[in-house]
Amino acid sequence: MKKIFSTVLVVLLAMSLFAAAKMSYKAGTYTAAAKGMNGDVNVTVTFSKTAIKKIEIGKHGETPGISDAAIKKMPEQILKTQSLAVDTVSGATLTSNAILGAVASAVEQAGGDVNALKAKK
Repeated sequence: MKKIFSTVLVVLLAMSLFAAAKMSYKAGTYTAAAKGMNGDVNVTVTFSKTAIKKIEIGKHGETPGISDAAIKKMPEQILKTQSLAVDTVSGATLTSNAILGAVASAVEQAGGDVNALKAKK
């Protein structure tokens, strides 16, 4: 049983490393927007050739106090995991989804694979 578990663990690790190595972008800074609770949420995303390096939330009409946690936490989680498969912030789901949608649009502009990032945890 331990041998099977070890083998599965090694295979999963190898697959995750392969997926991470496979991710590529056209390095640069891209802007995008997606609809939040009170209109568009604008983002600026900076990419290297292999990673999302920076996410800045720009102009938006989201409700102060309610959207603050999503505006702070969503970019942090996306950068930390290099993934769009992150949990939304409770109470600010629409803002969270707008950030995810706008970052996904920026990923497309940079030539990245949005579906792979949505599947990657």
